[in-house]
Amino acid sequence: MTSDVAVIAGAGPGLSASLAHLLAKEGFRVVLAARNVGKLSALVDETGALAVETDVADAASVENLFDVADKAGPLSLVVFNASGRTRGPIADLDPEAVRQALLVGAYGGFLVGQQAARRLLSRGSGSILFTGATASVKGFAGSAGFAMPKFGLRGLAQSMARELAPKNIHVAHFIIDGSIAPNGPGQAGEPDQPDRRLSPDAIAETYLAIHRQHRSAWSSELELRPWVENF
Repeated sequence: MTSDVAVIAGAGPGLSASLAHLLAKEGFRVVLAARNVGKLSALVDETGALAVETDVADAASVENLFDVADKAGPLSLVVFNASGRTRGPIADLDPEAVRQALLVGAYGGFLVGQQAARRLLSRGSGSILFTGATASVKGFAGSAGFAMPKFGLRGLAQSMARELAPKNIHVAHFIIDGSIAPNGPGQAGEPDQPDRRLSPDAIAETYLAIHRQHRSAWSSELELRPWVENF
């Protein structure tokens, strides 16, 4: 039997790596998308994943990603982890840097979501999961270049969820309200502040649980934060 395919767009260390490990363990054929696939060599070796060089802000590049994924098996799950950000006072922000942040963080989500939707509609099932942040719901001073793409991504997820849920496609947006702990080699924990940061492995388990939710009780948005995080 051909394994279901899971595409992780914007792959790298942290959450994407935890997702790749978990999904491979659960029997998925994992496809990782990143601008620099060289940085994924160790993760590919560890998980047997397929890495595809991809610019999520380029329509042709995203289409190629999904064409490659089609050859790996039937698509079941897509996770959009790519993020564009630039920080600084509004008067000093570089317009080109802001444009790039919007292209990656919001337009890239649209391109990946569109290609995923086309395939999952044909299949008649599957999940599309978008990774957001505190900035998805709350703009801070100096964070306009991060809040704009995250607000846009959340709007995209809400629109897609309302359109696709009646067609048996599960779309969900995750608000990661806090910093994610590093999970690379040599990354030490913080014994004096246990669980101050979100565990990427714990987040990955939640993503998989949402993918496997019964459709009678789907979540369209979920907020995850460390137990010590202020509301």
